[in-house]
Amino acid sequence: DEKRALRELAGKLVVTKEGIRIGFIQDITFETRSGELIQLVIKNPTVYSQNLNLERTNQGELLIPHNSIMAIGDFVVVSEEDLR
Repeated sequence: DEKRALRELAGKLVVTKEGIRIGFIQDITFETRSGELIQLVIKNPTVYSQNLNLERTNQGELLIPHNSIMAIGDFVVVSEEDLR
């Protein structure tokens, strides 16, 4: 379990494993006791991501569940199958 600071993730581009852009990480939600990541909060979602039927915040931001994250590097790669 690799640990990363929020500032390392904020602003990173989120893409599917096929390379389709989803949007940028605005924030994360996590379990306060364990620090376990729950989901990514996405700002500036692409038109493509609007059609993924993702959960949204009260402000309309998209939420990407942690179990869909495949890799974190220069950008965050998610599995589109796990988003549906």
